[in-house]
Amino acid sequence: MEESYSKVISDDDVRVFAELSGDVNPVHLNDAFAADTIFKRRIAHGSLTGSLLSTVLGTKLPGPGCIYLSQNLKFRAPVYIGDEVVATCKVTNLDAEKGRATLACTCAVNGKPVLEGEAVMMVDRREPRS
Repeated sequence: MEESYSKVISDDDVRVFAELSGDVNPVHLNDAFAADTIFKRRIAHGSLTGSLLSTVLGTKLPGPGCIYLSQNLKFRAPVYIGDEVVATCKVTNLDAEKGRATLACTCAVNGKPVLEGEAVMMVDRREPRS
C-alpha cells in the first residue's frame, strides 16, 4: 500500500511556517543572506517538507484516526521556493496485534529524494464507520 501528496512550496508557505514554528533562520527568509550560503538562494524549512508526510499519514495512509508514534528523517537535498514536493508513504510492516503500521517515507523533487525516513503509526482498529 502506498499513497502520495504533492505541493508546490510557495514563498507564503515558508513565511507562514517561519511564523508558526518560530524558526526565522535567514536562510529561509532573506534573499541576500541566502545568496551567501552553499544553497545560493532561500530554502524551505526541512520540517516544512517533512510536514507533507504528515498530510499523507493523517489523511490517506493509514488515514484518519491514526496517531504518530515515531518518525525519523534524513535530509538529502534542499527544497527551494517554487519546487513541487511529492511526499510518498509506503507500508513496510503491519502488526495487527499491536495495531501498528510502519511506513517508508520519502519526499522528492523532480524524482530526486530530498528527504527519507520511516514512520511508525498507531492505527484505528475499530470497524469503519458507515
